[in-house]
Amino acid sequence: MPTVPEYFGSLVFDSRVMKARLSGEVYHSLKQTIQKGTRLDLSVANAVAAAMKDWAVENGATHYTHWFQPLTGVTAEKHDSFITPAPDGRVIMEFSGKELIKGEPDASSFPSGGLRATFEARGYTAWDPTSYAFIKGKTLCIPTAFCSYGGEALDKKTPLLRSMEALNRQALRILQLFGHQDVRRVTASVGPEQEYFLIDRDMYLRRRDLVYTGRTLFGARPPKGQELDDHYFGTITPRVAAFMEDLNTELWKLGILAKTEHNEVAPAQHELAPIFTTANIATDHNQLTMEIMQKVAARHNLVCLLHEKPFAGVNGSGKHNNWSITTDTGVNLLSPGETPHENAQFLLFLAAVIQAVDDYQGLLRSSVATAGNDHRLGANEAPPAVISIFLGDELTAILDAIETDTPYSGGKKQKMKLGVDALPRFTRDNTDRNRTSPFAFTGNKFEFRMVGSSDSIACANIMLNAAVAESLRLFADELEGAGDFADALHRLIQKTIKAHKRIIFNGNGYDDAWITQATEERGLLNLRTTPDAVPMLLEPDNMEMLVRHGVYSETELRSRYEIILENYCKTVVIEATTMVDMVRKEILPGVEHYLADVVSTAGAKKELDPSLPCGYERRLLHKLSALAEAMDSRTEELEQQLAALGTITDLAERAAAIRDIILPAMSALRCAADQAETLTERSCWPFPTYGDLLFGVK
Repeated sequence: MPTVPEYFGSLVFDSRVMKARLSGEVYHSLKQTIQKGTRLDLSVANAVAAAMKDWAVENGATHYTHWFQPLTGVTAEKHDSFITPAPDGRVIMEFSGKELIKGEPDASSFPSGGLRATFEARGYTAWDPTSYAFIKGKTLCIPTAFCSYGGEALDKKTPLLRSMEALNRQALRILQLFGHQDVRRVTASVGPEQEYFLIDRDMYLRRRDLVYTGRTLFGARPPKGQELDDHYFGTITPRVAAFMEDLNTELWKLGILAKTEHNEVAPAQHELAPIFTTANIATDHNQLTMEIMQKVAARHNLVCLLHEKPFAGVNGSGKHNNWSITTDTGVNLLSPGETPHENAQFLLFLAAVIQAVDDYQGLLRSSVATAGNDHRLGANEAPPAVISIFLGDELTAILDAIETDTPYSGGKKQKMKLGVDALPRFTRDNTDRNRTSPFAFTGNKFEFRMVGSSDSIACANIMLNAAVAESLRLFADELEGAGDFADALHRLIQKTIKAHKRIIFNGNGYDDAWITQATEERGLLNLRTTPDAVPMLLEPDNMEMLVRHGVYSETELRSRYEIILENYCKTVVIEATTMVDMVRKEILPGVEHYLADVVSTAGAKKELDPSLPCGYERRLLHKLSALAEAMDSRTEELEQQLAALGTITDLAERAAAIRDIILPAMSALRCAADQAETLTERSCWPFPTYGDLLFGVK
């Protein structure tokens, strides 16, 4: 059996394969395209296509596809075979440079937010040579960008690449001021931690809410949830361990750097974390990871749930987006070094991030806005909807010293002493970790914890890259014209800290007092729901910044606004309709069946002995009958509200009505149904309970 190093990346057309199969001239030209963005000559594309096809066919591929990331939130692919007719009536396997560079899928059925009319079907996929091609099943997958006939981006990859280029341009300006003429490229690096739930597939198929929406719309709390914290980092059960082993194998074959796996806080919840790579490749890999998780789970008769809040009352799932900036010379620009108070370059980049997060907090919040994430943000397992930055005591003290022009007296690393001679001593990190912070500094990177578990990480990184690029642009404009660079640098960092220190908060983000302080005293935004957050895309300052850096055009931004709100509306309407269906066809019949059993039992007791008391049966009948009536009336009300919703044509008004009317009505209906579940005999309840789902995988 091959070892991991032997099969790692075996299904990837990476640098190792290209170097072995391409001529030196072609390989060098392709590397220049990948590293510097130089235009690719068609002759080079033809040579790459031929080598790519030969390699793919040798590895069992019969088809190729331009693999892209439309605005659906998932990936898309249209498969074409390599076969070409031969004169003798047989076929040969061919693949040209033109087929590699450009594809033409139908663009009319993907979300466009008004960019394209239904009859305007033409769209293009364009090869992204910065992300390696790979084999999935029997298909060669070529990562591509996706645009309309008019050139507008219809995907998430194109704006991400644009934002990375914007960050590169502005960071290089800053580095040149520090004398780093050897640096040719600066890249955003990302390591996205992926949380997920695993449940038994047979139980899943009996829950229409999970099948249709990915989350449970009903479910009473089980006697035991996550109260004991015994699942967190606990022993991994054999069935889950087998899944994880299988998953790692599949991911490693695709060159995905899956590193860490463990049980998360909630029962049945787990996490996978990869090693950092460039933001573009990390995004591709995360999309693949989610897809493969679900496929591998099916092999083990499991279902992988990626919804942000599949179960009420236990922790939901996020995707912690660990973000940093690195140079092509191997320098992490967010690494403080041993003496961060003396590291002026680090302090300037830190100040740029602080300013970016403060100035564009609305954009960052909008980048993670979905119907699913609305259930998670602000709950006691996720950051609040208010964005703040955690820096830790040392960095905060350094910034305080700079702001007040006082000497910094700290800086000496502390050794951890554990009180047992046999245990090793080690140096304590610059910062503690703050799991309640939406945007926390964790040593040499920032952890943006607000991203939802089912989201593409592209959206968050687009806004983060662009916002930091804007801060660096303003810094470079000021410093490039300075006479005394050192003095101007000090004054700039000091001015930035004074102007943006309101965004820094090292305390408990779950505390209600913090939300009050953040909004009323500091003036930070509290955009609790998707309808609140999405309009930030159209704020003039936000639009101007994104257009200035070429990340989005104005029409592309307006399309994203439409798409996100429309998706929010459709998602909740599907959930509400599913609730109506489940109550009418499953829950009420199950409750009525149990009521009939109770009536029959009471009658049998009276028939046996008229003196036998039936108080229990009468009380139970009264409670359950009242709940059945409540479910019926609330279902009727929800149906009427859904009908009224259909008459609202304005998208923003419809989203607001869903937030203010539909969701509260769904909550009221669920409350009655969950109470009924606690009173109904198990055999009469129509589908698996929370206890079954959360503790059903051993």
